[in-house]
Amino acid sequence: MDKYKKLVSNTAILSIGTLASKVLVYLLLPLYTSCLSPAEYSTADLITQTANLFLPILAVGMVDGIFRFAIDSAKDGDGAKVFFTSTVFIAIGSAVAFALIPAFGASGFFDGYSYLIPLYIVASNFHSSAAHFLRGEGKTKLFSLQGIICTALTIALNILFLVGFKMGVTGYVLSVIVSDAVMTVFLYIHSNLWRYLRISNFDGALAKKMIKYSVPMIPTTIFWWVTNVADRYMIAYSVGGDVNGLYAAAFKVPTLLILISGIFSEAWQFSAVTDGEDEDKENFFSRVFDSFQSIVFLCASVLILLAKFFTKFMLASSYSEAWRFIPLLTAATVFSSMVTFMSSVYVKHKKSMNSFITAMIGALSNVGMNALLIPRYGAQGAAVATLLCYVIVYVIRAIDTQRYIKFNTKPLTVLVNTALVGAQCVTMLLEFKYWYVCGAVSVVAIAAVNLKPLLASVKTVFGSFFGRFRAKK
Repeated sequence: MDKYKKLVSNTAILSIGTLASKVLVYLLLPLYTSCLSPAEYSTADLITQTANLFLPILAVGMVDGIFRFAIDSAKDGDGAKVFFTSTVFIAIGSAVAFALIPAFGASGFFDGYSYLIPLYIVASNFHSSAAHFLRGEGKTKLFSLQGIICTALTIALNILFLVGFKMGVTGYVLSVIVSDAVMTVFLYIHSNLWRYLRISNFDGALAKKMIKYSVPMIPTTIFWWVTNVADRYMIAYSVGGDVNGLYAAAFKVPTLLILISGIFSEAWQFSAVTDGEDEDKENFFSRVFDSFQSIVFLCASVLILLAKFFTKFMLASSYSEAWRFIPLLTAATVFSSMVTFMSSVYVKHKKSMNSFITAMIGALSNVGMNALLIPRYGAQGAAVATLLCYVIVYVIRAIDTQRYIKFNTKPLTVLVNTALVGAQCVTMLLEFKYWYVCGAVSVVAIAAVNLKPLLASVKTVFGSFFGRFRAKK
């Protein structure tokens, strides 16, 4: 049971940092939607999402690769080489980012804010590379702590820039940039990462290995960006910035589910690589996946049930219609989370090409369905397209990963859970008279269907913490 306890422990540590940080940001939604109109929120969202597109490209995928190679370097003592070699590529990409300012301005989407994009890219890449290097070395507590500090700083700057200085879109984006920059300096000094910045630490052979692993991650990340974000550009172009602002705000509710699954995924990827080597790995993956999918479906059902509540109390009145996009986007997030779980198999076996191919299929199907559905059904068509493309990728990965680890993906349970969440979405969107009752029934039914893995999860979590408590006594 040690590996299960280790997984629970790492998840708990990451939860403290991530929940504290992300929940606080989530609570700032009323501030964002009161200080920014739907059109301004759309512009701010497009700026950050465009920067997110270029993050992996200009870092040559090194931010993703540094975590995987840092795990190995923690064993063989090559941490300095891993860190400096990846930093060289990130520094070169940073210079290129500023050269792209005219191209960003020519796109017409950013209303004179294009200079913020390279600043966002540079600050984010340096911060992420330092943080994920330390996480790969097993410094989970520090990784969690710096996340809390970064978020607290972002919140303070948001209040200062949006409320105090009334900087609008600039203040929204600049608060993230400054926070990332400050945290980069903090990590470099606190963990003595600056000592690794020596030319002698550049390893050509290691660089080739990291590039071989990381480069396929670039198009993979781009494809996921297309899947998650391209619809917002298409909505803004076809329907308008106001509707896109509602759609972007609506996506903040499923972000709670992304938060829960993301915390677990960060801990799980580490466990999958370090603790999934023995002959019992199939059972290890099976048990963890069963618990994971049951929790994700149950949380999604609860979020859908409370969609109107969240919209009313977390968003300004001008965003009241955003609730209509929440049910399908939440359902899409369920399959996005399970797709991420499947990627742990690829990370473990360093099969980045498999991630690339499946992500490409998802992106192409998403763009095609968006082009077909958005002109007919507006932003709701985009939500449908997002859901369907994630279902497609999940099915493909669930089959493909069996070539490497033959674990039980619980197809019948997933199908039943999907049917229950689907029925809940339909009754709510069509506003049946007793849709709320139907939603509550769905929550109870999902809990009943997944009772065994849910109880197993609770038992493992409490067993782990009580075991620690007894050990300390």
